[in-house]
Amino acid sequence: MTSTAPRTPQDPPAQPSAGPALALTEVHKTYGATRAVDGVSLTVERGEFFGLLGPNGAGKTTLVEIMEGQRRADSGTVAVLGASPWPRDTALLPRIGVQTQTSAFFVRLTAREHLATMAALYRCDAAAAERALATVGLTEQGGTRVDDLSGGQRQRLAIASALVHDPELIFLDEPTAALDPQARRSLWQVLRDLKGQGRTIVYTTHHLDEAEALCDRVAIMVAGKVVALDSPARLIAAAGPTTRLLVPADRLTPERARAVEGVDRVTEEGGSLVLETTEAGRVLAAVDAIAGLQGVQTRTASLEDVYLELTGTGTGTGTGISQP
Repeated sequence: MTSTAPRTPQDPPAQPSAGPALALTEVHKTYGATRAVDGVSLTVERGEFFGLLGPNGAGKTTLVEIMEGQRRADSGTVAVLGASPWPRDTALLPRIGVQTQTSAFFVRLTAREHLATMAALYRCDAAAAERALATVGLTEQGGTRVDDLSGGQRQRLAIASALVHDPELIFLDEPTAALDPQARRSLWQVLRDLKGQGRTIVYTTHHLDEAEALCDRVAIMVAGKVVALDSPARLIAAAGPTTRLLVPADRLTPERARAVEGVDRVTEEGGSLVLETTEAGRVLAAVDAIAGLQGVQTRTASLEDVYLELTGTGTGTGTGISQP
């Protein structure tokens, strides 16, 4: 007979299946003539913080819903913690947590009551709600009705709802979208702590700085396909060694900048001239000799640069592509 005793985070976890947390092979999903997911293959290892990036309409949401078991793939194979998520696997549900951008709440309950209800559905111990509130920094708002919470507080409550039953695998869809910069950075540490506990996190975001700071690997999707898959550092390194020097426009003319040895391209951006070069030290020395370095800014490539190049062309032929 199945035990109905409350489950706590101290209980031994379910015996893990061998293999990765997620394994997808040639997954397809179409809606009429639209190929929402077009032959995606990828693997997410246990304990990995994996980012799924791409513009609106790239297929991210459909792919995540297939992994969560909310949609059925037209073809291909999907394994989640060693099991197929479709047909809906009730044994798998307690092992995954899901936060969506349009999360549903018991709006007439307090935040604490809402989480206590969620915890009870998963047969968790009574303290689970309080732990989840503390994890996302909502302890002080625990007695506030859900419909009286701010948008950012509701976003944190949605994350707490995904964590309350202590899942192994967590899907987070734009978790910091409604947060101010300070709250967003605070939540970064929450996410790092979850990874430190051995959780696997699959994460979508349009904040490229966030993905660069948090993710072990990212997959960039364009038109239903994965066009790049690697660690942020390797994707950035593969994009090329170009450095951009921003020089106040009143210190240097475009003609004089183009004449500097080692400058590959000069453009104007706001009140600055942007000098692109692969020989930053040499160009900086020349600019110093001509105009001095006061106010000069140096910018190296970022994940955002890689993302914009790949999603802007939509060809998926950029450098740094690494398939599993």
